[in-house]
Amino acid sequence: MNVRQNILLVRLKSIGDVLLTLPAVQAVRDNFPDAKLHFLTSRENAPLFQGFREVNEIITLDRTAFRSGDLLTACGGVLGLMRRLRREHFSLTIDFQGYGETAFLSWWSGAPDRWGSVYCSGRAWAYTRGEWRDNKIHPAEWNLSLLRQCGLKCGVIRNEFVLPDDALTEAKHFFATNSLDEAKKTLFLQPFTSSAHKNWPLENFLALAQHFRSRNGQIIFGGGPEERSVLEPARAAGFAVSAGVPLLVSAGLMKLSTFVVGGDTGLLHLAVAMGKRVAMLMSSVAPGKPHPFQHAEWAVTPPLGKMVSEISMDAVAAACERAFEENE
Repeated sequence: MNVRQNILLVRLKSIGDVLLTLPAVQAVRDNFPDAKLHFLTSRENAPLFQGFREVNEIITLDRTAFRSGDLLTACGGVLGLMRRLRREHFSLTIDFQGYGETAFLSWWSGAPDRWGSVYCSGRAWAYTRGEWRDNKIHPAEWNLSLLRQCGLKCGVIRNEFVLPDDALTEAKHFFATNSLDEAKKTLFLQPFTSSAHKNWPLENFLALAQHFRSRNGQIIFGGGPEERSVLEPARAAGFAVSAGVPLLVSAGLMKLSTFVVGGDTGLLHLAVAMGKRVAMLMSSVAPGKPHPFQHAEWAVTPPLGKMVSEISMDAVAAACERAFEENE
């Protein structure tokens, strides 16, 4: 009697990097169609896995407890996680991150086979098969390369995030509440990223929004809860602002939109995984840069040696025009 494979996949952070494991997760499923796939990630990323249909179970680490200074709670959480990892009796662990904590947890899982992305020789001990990270290829391609080097077959590459029905329903409710018409051309704008140097100026996004509103387009400004106040100029200008809605509702809003514009951020990678056309404003598409997976042509970059903030309005507007034409 064959024993069902029990496989642990590991990537703690961040949203964008977790999303860039999706093609590899789907390749693991193709190679182990009957396996039970667990994914270990940071607690804040857990909702995202509602769209990873290949994953059977999520295991989370609450890293915020360490930042809060509540060491008793933090240590209790880690001990609980360690007991859980041993209890599952994994047959294979694949660490896509390769940081010190993920290397340790991969080793601690007790899986007889442990594959990992190696950044420094001091962590290679944790794996039965460690491969040195190639920073010259796209992060999603590296995740696939790790699998290939460890003996798996990666045939047709898929990058398919399946949006839950309830998230789409909530997004439709947002459209109705904000007098938006699902049948009209809609531009979803995500002005902020995790790093200021990756941001295009908000005034540029506002000018872009005004431009397309004058052409009878609908505009939604997205963002996190902490960005509600800085997006007040957008709200004051009469644009719909969804800052603070749950992550998957933001995904639903992008799904209902015609086109998505923003920086190199997790939400843009999520849009790509849903098959949405995007314009990702980023410094370059040089080897190793996380441009839209399989669609480097969707990146909009500044002149050589310039910053994202120096991307011209004309370049972004032209990318939007092309996307709207493709959608007709």
